[in-house]
Amino acid sequence: MDYSIILYTVIALGSVALLLAIILYGVAQKFKVYEDPRIDIVEKILPGANCGGCGFAGCRAFAEAAVKAEDLATIFCPVGGNDCMKNVAEALGKTAAEKEPMVAVIRCSGSPAHRPRTSIYDGAQSCAVMASVYAGDTGCSFGCLGRGDCTLVCDFDAIHMNPETLLPEVIDDKCTACGACVKACPKFIIELRKKGPKNRRIFVSCINKDKGGVARKACKVVCIGCGVCKKACTFDAITIENNLAYIDFNKCKLCRKCVEVCPTNAIHELNFPPKKKVEEIAPAKEPVSNA
Repeated sequence: MDYSIILYTVIALGSVALLLAIILYGVAQKFKVYEDPRIDIVEKILPGANCGGCGFAGCRAFAEAAVKAEDLATIFCPVGGNDCMKNVAEALGKTAAEKEPMVAVIRCSGSPAHRPRTSIYDGAQSCAVMASVYAGDTGCSFGCLGRGDCTLVCDFDAIHMNPETLLPEVIDDKCTACGACVKACPKFIIELRKKGPKNRRIFVSCINKDKGGVARKACKVVCIGCGVCKKACTFDAITIENNLAYIDFNKCKLCRKCVEVCPTNAIHELNFPPKKKVEEIAPAKEPVSNA
């Protein structure tokens, strides 16, 4: 048996393997992508929800953007909040502006008691599917469809469907303002607003843009765009557009004057104490003279 052939074969294969290894190493060095180690540090600080509420495709993408950004003024993690952003800023030697906490609100009050069903939908139980083929099973084509797409996308168990009102309800303490429910709603009835002091908020719980008479026939608690609330507001926080009132939460001082004058109860006040009733004091009787 000629062992020299085996030896030459081994040497040849080894040489080829070594050459390929050198080539691959050279290619790897040439096209090597440097990754800043601070990205890993920032990613560990983040809550790891990967919800996309920050506008980036997950926490890793957020960390990369934070490292590359000159400042953190336009970058914010809604789940981690101000404390998380403070830690990120310290890790990167940058500054982060504090932002007021936000929370999702439902801008529709059209329960069956206020918005009677006019037809029966028997298709796929999905708001997205229903909205693409059907205006809704009530006279209001703007309101909540009640199929709960918003509850399915919430990773924080912060929104549930009320079986009586057939409307979604937000749990303030669990809501992280990630915006997933806002994006999932095909009717755009969910909005992120400032939580406000002591979680107190005032907003128009309606997005119906039909004219007053038409809107009122479809729902008892609809905004009819009458403008009474705007006249009552002394802070220029209310605008009327397309037959619909809107309260700017940056201008609203939570005085509640608009709530009192709304003729359809379309304006909601949350987490306020009940107003004290002013009791009428009966006038004192004049003493009866015995003379």
